[in-house]
Amino acid sequence: MIVVVTPNPALDLTWSLPALERGESHRVGAGHSRAGGKGVNVARVLHALGRPVIAVAPCPVSGDGAVFADDLRAAGIPADLVPRAGSLRRSVAIVEDGTGTATLLNERGSALSRAELAALVRAATARLSDARVLVVSGSLPPGTPDGVVGGLVREARRRGIAVIADVAGPALREAARAGADLVKPNAVELVEATGAADPAEGIRRLLADGARMVAASFGADGLCIARGGGAEPEAVRARMPRPLLGNATGAGDAAVASLARDLADGVGDLAILARRAAGLSAAAVLAPYAGEVSPTHPALVSEAIVAPGIPRLRERTPV
Repeated sequence: MIVVVTPNPALDLTWSLPALERGESHRVGAGHSRAGGKGVNVARVLHALGRPVIAVAPCPVSGDGAVFADDLRAAGIPADLVPRAGSLRRSVAIVEDGTGTATLLNERGSALSRAELAALVRAATARLSDARVLVVSGSLPPGTPDGVVGGLVREARRRGIAVIADVAGPALREAARAGADLVKPNAVELVEATGAADPAEGIRRLLADGARMVAASFGADGLCIARGGGAEPEAVRARMPRPLLGNATGAGDAAVASLARDLADGVGDLAILARRAAGLSAAAVLAPYAGEVSPTHPALVSEAIVAPGIPRLRERTPV
């Protein structure tokens, strides 16, 4: 079982149009809504891959929260939804058909009370008895105190459960210091969390903090997976041989799903981990909505180009 915790879930709303013109009015077709948030996207991909998974998240019992819960049930994704007050945040994606460019508007969400946050932690911890991997993914609700992510990581590690943390800011380093098996920043999050403009230095700092592995994603430049333990990190990078046209929203979540699947299976070879994560991430770009992957993903995995080392600064593409 893979347990995926989404502390700050959302109702994802997506509209497509030929091109977005700032300051102009646009007529569009019917939008698409679904239960979302980074961790929910991870759980959705794992479910599509046939892996046992459960999504744990706080969720209002009415309004958009009921829509969220109904969507997960309709998709067949097992979920433990912890009741909370307030409203569910919304995430809006405007996707341009011609280029695949996605413009995102992500609400910050509302704070959880101490009791609600404690209930979420209890629900996640209760699911660890059947877990092989714990994934904590996405933003934290405003006002979440320090220590929540680190506490979940330490509890899972104490039980011998592998942990992936795809969080940002101080929580990313908190997860690393708690001994997460893998932390997964994108290029911007890597700089923000570590203060290092050079990706290699940022990755080294997370490994020095205590993370066992770092998987850093660099948009069209692919991803890099590094592991500490020696004078220099062991690292490989993987990317697709050509740019892909599509909606990149959720590509990083598909990479996390791939890594969670492989850690659950005991895969430790960095080249295999990187190749599969890059291929499944590319398959998400070719799917219309976050949380989906193209059925061509096995072919994309085989096409991924793998090389040793951490990307140099000049090789990066903004995410």
